[in-house]
Amino acid sequence: MMQDLPSPDRPLRIGTRGSPLALAQAHETRARLAAAFDLPEAAFEVVVIKTTGDNRSMIDADKPLKEIGGKGLFTKEIEESMLSGGIDIAVHSMKDMPVEQPEGLVLDCHLPREDVRDAFVSLDHGALGDLPEGTVVGTSSLRRQAQLRARRPDLRVVEFRGNVQTRLRKLEDGVAAATFLAMAGLRRLGRAEVARAAISPEDMLPAVAQGAIGIERRADDDRVAGMLSAVHDTDTGARLACERAFLAALDGSCETPIGGLAEFVPEGLRLRGEILRPDGSEVHSGELSGPVADGPAMGAALARELLGRATPGFFAAVTGG
Repeated sequence: MMQDLPSPDRPLRIGTRGSPLALAQAHETRARLAAAFDLPEAAFEVVVIKTTGDNRSMIDADKPLKEIGGKGLFTKEIEESMLSGGIDIAVHSMKDMPVEQPEGLVLDCHLPREDVRDAFVSLDHGALGDLPEGTVVGTSSLRRQAQLRARRPDLRVVEFRGNVQTRLRKLEDGVAAATFLAMAGLRRLGRAEVARAAISPEDMLPAVAQGAIGIERRADDDRVAGMLSAVHDTDTGARLACERAFLAALDGSCETPIGGLAEFVPEGLRLRGEILRPDGSEVHSGELSGPVADGPAMGAALARELLGRATPGFFAAVTGG
């Protein structure tokens, strides 16, 4: 048994955003830690931290995320609180995390991965293939926008952000006829019925690390490192090491149209990857398989292969390069 375990009098502080999904992920983390060390849940305190991205008065909810500061809008204050000692760990959706952490922080604990697929959500249509020509589809994801434009150029794509309730309300208001969410998020919220269909990765490759929860800590906190090792899922860690190496070799900002998924196969890992121009006019995809230990090298190799096929300035429309 580890020494100096948290207690209700000296709880381990879990930092999170205050959205329903973020809280569900923090509560799952708390429950797993409590079970691993036979502790009451009161030994863990969930601390809600409001980020710049959560302050709707400071941002334009209809602008693409990349235009208002990127995904760091939703992590900066949480990471600052951890560095200053305000919280002990932070719980994140891994698909939203950049490939590099601020100095002094590490992200090396992952909970078992949920469903990786995208969910098709609509009040009137059962599947993406059912949408008539000219249908308005809303999504804030650059990846989904590009994949839609490549696969269904006859559809009209509009910016569409918000939590599950907000997006359903926008569908009811006619802002769009369909949208997409992550199946993992819906399952964690107990709202899987919202999905009219789950989209196969063969039809729409998910975002890198989609469906995975990551737990960030201070690099020098050995006590917390030992605790997190008890709930870390090695299979998820191996898959994410491969996928995130693919992302890192392409564009560490995590704000370009990129899909990637590593899965276990008899020979070890199979990584599928895809890069797209934002308008869907150019798509490059490929896959590699190899031993699990070679996952990070495989991710970097597939990235080089796809970049080698891409025309000059492939990501310029997104990155400004």
